[in-house]
Amino acid sequence: MIAVLLPPTLGRPTRLPALGGGLPAAGVTPVRVAVAGDGLPPHAARYVAAASLEIRRLVPPDAPTALVAEGDAGPLAGALGAAQRAAHRPVFGYVLVDALLPQPGTATRADLDRTQNPQGTPPPPVADGEPAGYRTETLPPSADWPDAPCGYLLTDPARAHAARLARMRGWAVRECAPREASGALAALLLELRGMA
Repeated sequence: MIAVLLPPTLGRPTRLPALGGGLPAAGVTPVRVAVAGDGLPPHAARYVAAASLEIRRLVPPDAPTALVAEGDAGPLAGALGAAQRAAHRPVFGYVLVDALLPQPGTATRADLDRTQNPQGTPPPPVADGEPAGYRTETLPPSADWPDAPCGYLLTDPARAHAARLARMRGWAVRECAPREASGALAALLLELRGMA
């Protein structure tokens, strides 16, 4: 069983560098992909293409695989799953880590911020080096998603509302401190594997 650890977009570092550390003890092989080139538009499409190429290079085609998307990679989980299906690489589960949820239709990151945060919550500040148009570009559609069981791992209280939405959708949700994330992820992946 393989867990593909998808980093945040735009080359941002992970908030949880030890996320895959506890997975081997649970029988899960972590594969951390490197994604580059999404700093130019269309950012989301470039991220999906680069991540898909890395998955193809690093993961055997017949390995049971879960996609673990952190931060701004979360809303791209549906498109990443569709790319895996097109390559005949079935995904047995998805875990979003401190991320907004993919949404059917043609949403933008700004749309997701508005619809998945409580009323009156200010939008996140523009990060240093964030390209113009990044928040307002249309994300790849995820019409048939989810096509496998989903889980949500919350370590950042700023994403608590997204975790509540995931729970309302019937997803497996774990909340923990960042230092406990690896163990919580292992438990989530084993639970999702049992559902597949």
